[in-house]
Amino acid sequence: MATIQQRGNSYLIRVSCGYDSKGKQIIQSMTWKPDANMTPRQIEKELNRQAVIFEEACMHGFQSKAIKFEEFAEEWFEEYAKPNLRNTTYERLLQLRKRIYAAIGHLRMDKITPRQIQSFINGLAKDGANEKTGKPLAPKTIRHNLSLISDVFSYAVKMGVVSDNPCSKVTIPKGEQKEKQIYTPAEVKRFLELLESEPLKYRVFFNLVIYSGFRRGEMLGLEWKDVDFENNIISVRRTSNYTGQCGIYTDTTKTKHSQRTLKFPQEIMDMLKEYKAEQDEQALKYGDKWVETDRLYTKWNGEPMQNGTPYFWLNEFCDKHGLPFYGIHSFRHLFASLLVNQGVDIVTVSGALGHSTVSTTSNIYCHMLQEAQAKVSDAVSSALNFGSKKEPKAS
Repeated sequence: MATIQQRGNSYLIRVSCGYDSKGKQIIQSMTWKPDANMTPRQIEKELNRQAVIFEEACMHGFQSKAIKFEEFAEEWFEEYAKPNLRNTTYERLLQLRKRIYAAIGHLRMDKITPRQIQSFINGLAKDGANEKTGKPLAPKTIRHNLSLISDVFSYAVKMGVVSDNPCSKVTIPKGEQKEKQIYTPAEVKRFLELLESEPLKYRVFFNLVIYSGFRRGEMLGLEWKDVDFENNIISVRRTSNYTGQCGIYTDTTKTKHSQRTLKFPQEIMDMLKEYKAEQDEQALKYGDKWVETDRLYTKWNGEPMQNGTPYFWLNEFCDKHGLPFYGIHSFRHLFASLLVNQGVDIVTVSGALGHSTVSTTSNIYCHMLQEAQAKVSDAVSSALNFGSKKEPKAS
């Protein structure tokens, strides 16, 4: 309820709006001054009316307009992000807070301008932004920073804290586009040859990822019930992820379209059968110590494999044999490039990769598609030029 205090010929109206994240009471106030010709009765009536109007405005979010970005962002993390976002996404966004809060955390939500956000984003694209390398931040990281700020403001608009989202007017600087690092056919051939002398678990893992383009979390989330040996197909139905707070946990796929089924060559399925038999023997060997999870890729005792294990194993393998190390995700790019170069249509490529839209595939593999289209154009031109050649005249 509003409290009223007379100060000379004006009145101070105060409303309690709850408490902030630190337990401090939030008080909003306004001053009302009556007209000089108003009677005491008129002043009392109008003063009470002003108090009611101001209190209603506060209860409908007007008071929140004075809240600072950091305080409101913490509310967004707790009230929206935590219950709605995937754990991996949530923890990644938490790591962005320090840099953003240092730049705009102290500013009021309703006072932050597009220019201030643009200045912050531009700074991320300059040398020194990455404290470890002294280089600019990667374009993807810059987008994540802007996306977080934008998400907080979008939520603020819904909550009536601000009227619009200033991020809609901010542009991400064009950075240097790096070519995706992909193994050449010769490198892949040598990789597979060297893999033959390695443990069956890793032979299966990397052969399967090359033939599927599955994401690492999708690979580690595979269970034996997802493998149809009769029809030579494997289905992606879940992911295995890791965060510092949750440890290893099972989650849904990235999007609904990520749930997909692919057909595999017989040699890959035969390798999987051999691996299944090996794992069954291991389960018998360890008896009660074996934890039944049905996962393809496990620790020694059947528990789900750590998410970093394939990555570190691949790094050591490449270093040992003098192969370039591009990370596990590079095999996904390899898979896409092989499909594109073989003339597979973009809709089929997108479905095989589990992208939510075809435009996602087009944007990521734009350069590959352009090269493939150029080959088509050259082929047509070559055919037409050949056909237009005049037959030599008979002598």
